[in-house]
Amino acid sequence: MNIFGYLGLLLIFPGFLFTAFMGLMVGWVDRKVTARIQYRVGPPWYQNFFDIAKLFFIKETLIPAGVSRALFLGMPALGLAGATLVSTMVLVINASPKTGFIGDLIVIAYLLLIPPIAVMLGGFVSENSLASLGASREMKLMMSYELPFILAMTVPIIKCGYSIKLGEMISAQYVNGPVFASASGVIAFFVMMLCIQAKLGFVPFDMPEAETEIMAGPYIEYSGKALGIFKLQKAMLGFIIPVFMITLFFGGIKDDFSGFMKNIAEFAGILVIMIVIKNTNPRVRIDQAMGFFWKPVTAAAVIAVALAYFGK
Repeated sequence: MNIFGYLGLLLIFPGFLFTAFMGLMVGWVDRKVTARIQYRVGPPWYQNFFDIAKLFFIKETLIPAGVSRALFLGMPALGLAGATLVSTMVLVINASPKTGFIGDLIVIAYLLLIPPIAVMLGGFVSENSLASLGASREMKLMMSYELPFILAMTVPIIKCGYSIKLGEMISAQYVNGPVFASASGVIAFFVMMLCIQAKLGFVPFDMPEAETEIMAGPYIEYSGKALGIFKLQKAMLGFIIPVFMITLFFGGIKDDFSGFMKNIAEFAGILVIMIVIKNTNPRVRIDQAMGFFWKPVTAAAVIAVALAYFGK
């Protein structure tokens, strides 16, 4: 494949444009279901696209006085690049498992760290006290959920023959059945569900940008295109992280009709769990979130790893 083919994968399909479109549609489903739960009508399907277009083409991008222009505008671009690379790798490997490389799972785990780090650094370089407070909360939250997240990801590694190649994990589940069909897989799945709720900044772990407390946290000084990029990054992660979970626990995206329909049901199930958690829990304090992830969630992840080691 030549350079234009790789750019097409990265920027059009299955990379940036496709993932952005799907992410905005998933965001609409979230908003629509949330509205129905709250006895509201909710927005039309195109509302998220209008919101992003307004930020990109109508709203002005303001830069606070005295901040580094390169760092301030570079952080949204960095986060979007991380989300785009993750989506491209996960979807390309699902389409052709042999295209992966040894350790690609570790690379994906590292790339998933880039968006929250970009949000955190963006808040710090804003030189706003509320942005710095939100960035500090983002940093503490990330340090809390990353350990159980990695431990939960270790379970599919063990169950798939200690492989850290995503394509081999897909093939192993095709032969031996999905990781989710085991006790350790079920525990690890729900541990990861809680972790991605925090990674995506959803209630009850939305304390870094708590509007009623610190306005918008790390995003308070962002506007126009820069804010639009941050919102697009979050929407893309809202689509690709559930797909990543389907890959780890359900054997990836199937190429036959019945298998693909099962994938849609799996994606819908993950989305429903996220929306239910989001709409049935109040926001917790950062110290409560840290204690929650470091104690019961990490303990559950350790139990899952132990069960996987013993073949359960």
